[in-house]
Amino acid sequence: MTFTRLTWGVKASFRAYVEAAAGTISASDGATRDADGAFIFTALPGGDLAIPGDGPPTGALRFQGTVAFDAHGGMLRARLAELGVEADQDGLVLTAAQGPGGTRRCAIARLGPVESTPEGSIVLGAVITLDGMFQIADNYPPGTPLDPVRLD
Repeated sequence: MTFTRLTWGVKASFRAYVEAAAGTISASDGATRDADGAFIFTALPGGDLAIPGDGPPTGALRFQGTVAFDAHGGMLRARLAELGVEADQDGLVLTAAQGPGGTRRCAIARLGPVESTPEGSIVLGAVITLDGMFQIADNYPPGTPLDPVRLD
């Protein structure tokens, strides 16, 4: 199956907290926000991600777009850019660009289990990693459930 987009809300309670604190949430560089508050990222060409039903996942796929969370006069600031879904020795991870120019990548969430929908989408559970804790919000320890990731 070829995936053309990734939909992910990060964490609904985190979005609610930022908005309740009179903060801002913005989607840019090709990312958009849906009516439920989740973010939609369009696949970049050249990915080779495969999630077979009868074997381990392989490959990787990157997505364009940036989502930024800002609150408390800049004391809370999180930026997620150029998300990717990548297979590693333990399954699947959700990655994001990190550092100046986004030249490094970090695994922000461990993904799984894999569920297929009747419409043909793949839905993946997500839990935050240590790098994700530092990238998103340091009040969510590693292993904290995040919103599921949907691949269409």
